[in-house]
Amino acid sequence: MHDYACLTIAADGPVAHLRLTRPDLHNRFDEPLHAEFPAALAELGRQDLAAVILSAEGRSFSAGGDLEMMLRANALAPMRRRLAAEGAAIIEGLLALPCPVVAAVQGAAIGLGATIITCCDIVVAWRGARIVDPHVRLGLVAGDGGVMGWSGSVGMMRARRYLLTGDSLTAEQACAMGMISDLVDTPEEALAGARAIADRIAALPRGGVQGTKRAFSRLARDAFGAAFELSLALEMETLGGPEVLAAATAARDQR
Repeated sequence: MHDYACLTIAADGPVAHLRLTRPDLHNRFDEPLHAEFPAALAELGRQDLAAVILSAEGRSFSAGGDLEMMLRANALAPMRRRLAAEGAAIIEGLLALPCPVVAAVQGAAIGLGATIITCCDIVVAWRGARIVDPHVRLGLVAGDGGVMGWSGSVGMMRARRYLLTGDSLTAEQACAMGMISDLVDTPEEALAGARAIADRIAALPRGGVQGTKRAFSRLARDAFGAAFELSLALEMETLGGPEVLAAATAARDQR
């Protein structure tokens, strides 16, 4: 398997484990991870797997987009085009995997981190984990898959409620809305719960599971694919604008 700087891939029989490994950076999607994550999904897609577990080290599942990356992209159109291509590859990579992806969410899932869990097939989360998409607070369109993922998991009305305000919710609240499939009482239980489900899937006949996953992916594309393309294009447009420059600079200076 390829060596990555921001994540690891380990195989245990028919189940692979994709793990974000930069807890000191709260597993944020800066330029290295933004490029490595879709590459890792593509590598997994070439393997004969029954299930993939997605987890993260440390207190946070993912802090989402990196402010410094946003500021650089604000000034560089070629960088925005590259980020758009990588962003599309992240969402399509999750949909295109022939096997189910079971996410273990032990801590905060913010921005793209939240979007990714909404595009997984099963999500096991610590009930106290915070979930939020703050794109609009930074002057950005929620275009990295948020409109698609949130609408598909919690419905359009609640997706609008949270994506248009940037308000946060707990995993327990998200579970009541349909975004989280399974709750656990402590952060440490999330990975064990995800592995138990992945192992159950691995014990099932492969064809039925993969065909069902394929049909769900088709449903997501048919229902929200055009909206995803539009929102991603609009996000890149706002990423190059003055509001993002001001908001990201202020947020960086505050941190």
